[in-house]
Amino acid sequence: MKRTWRWFGPHDPVSRDDMLQAGVEGVVTALHHLPNGAVWSHDDIRARQDQLAAPKGSGAPDLTWDVVESLPVSEDIKRQTGDWRQHIANYQQSLRNLADCGIQTVCYNFMPVLDWTRTDLRFEVPGGAQCMRFDLIDFAIFDIFTLARPNAENDYADHIVSQATDRNDALSPDQRQQLTDNIICGLPGAEEGYSVEDMRHHLDAYAEISDARLRQHQYAFLGEVAPVAEEVGARLCCHPDDPPFSLLGLPRIMSTEEDYAQLMQAVDTPANGITLCSGSLGVRPDNDLPGMMARLGDRVHFAHLRNVARETGDFPGSFHEAAHLEGATDMVSLVDAILAEERKRRDAGRADFDIPFRPDHGQDILSDIKAKGQPGYPAVGRLKGLAELRGIITALSHPKVRA
Repeated sequence: MKRTWRWFGPHDPVSRDDMLQAGVEGVVTALHHLPNGAVWSHDDIRARQDQLAAPKGSGAPDLTWDVVESLPVSEDIKRQTGDWRQHIANYQQSLRNLADCGIQTVCYNFMPVLDWTRTDLRFEVPGGAQCMRFDLIDFAIFDIFTLARPNAENDYADHIVSQATDRNDALSPDQRQQLTDNIICGLPGAEEGYSVEDMRHHLDAYAEISDARLRQHQYAFLGEVAPVAEEVGARLCCHPDDPPFSLLGLPRIMSTEEDYAQLMQAVDTPANGITLCSGSLGVRPDNDLPGMMARLGDRVHFAHLRNVARETGDFPGSFHEAAHLEGATDMVSLVDAILAEERKRRDAGRADFDIPFRPDHGQDILSDIKAKGQPGYPAVGRLKGLAELRGIITALSHPKVRA
């Protein structure tokens, strides 16, 4: 398992040297400054690679850009509107350019409008650590009262609407604005941020797009780009919905093992693969992460290892980001399944036997709390998670355990 770390570029408060000290072997990054649908040029890609190289004469090792996260799929492609055909051609060219520069693993998602959603970016857990949280009642407040989506209350259980109504009445203007900002202004790595009016416009654009139709659009997209990925030796890996249930009446098509099984069958090529995110998928109690890795592991090209604590027995429900070895996912069993898949690949002679993973998200602890860096991407909290995951990997790989 190859240790990687998400980096948002030169302005990321976690530096290149910080990553090296954390024991990182490769970097996960993207060209966030380029608009969705644009071609990623050789010059732009190499400029990012140069930023990861060691200063000349320093004697320090280089870091390599191993995984793209994400090469965005534009809303035009997802809806098949506007410039979607040109955007697909641009996506194909970006894949060729990335491969020319030696980058072959490309993570993307097919979530409409919102890439991922949280209602609280600094939720304090017992002990004082801070993390991101999704509170279903707070989200219902935004949906029903701030966004005022028509008939939004019909998408929630009666007790959620009742609690949202009471809590909404008690919110101050500043609290309401903070909640809105947390949801729609763009989380780290998100493709775009929106105003409330922008959000209403985008929801209207999806009014006639069902789960089935969005799924057809994804298959059509992959039908065009997967052959190019296969041609240049690239591996596409789709990230699951986050959270893995419908929000704002939008379609959701990558939330369960069955969703992924259908996707792998619909575009049956090794170039069409999976980003196994244990945090996103782990919100659903019906997702068996170790089992999913065992059954679909030959198409897993990238892993996000994190954990979530479900706060209620209801689904959908509220949850928060737990420490990496806490929460709903049995991380030891999941890592064991990943290592088993790697052994199969080695035995089969596959060049991609070393599956890249990153300690996804992390709680703010110690100096992270004062630093107030990127929500979900603290230096110390992720370092703790990486250290814990390395411990599991080392123990499960030890000859005494493998005997």
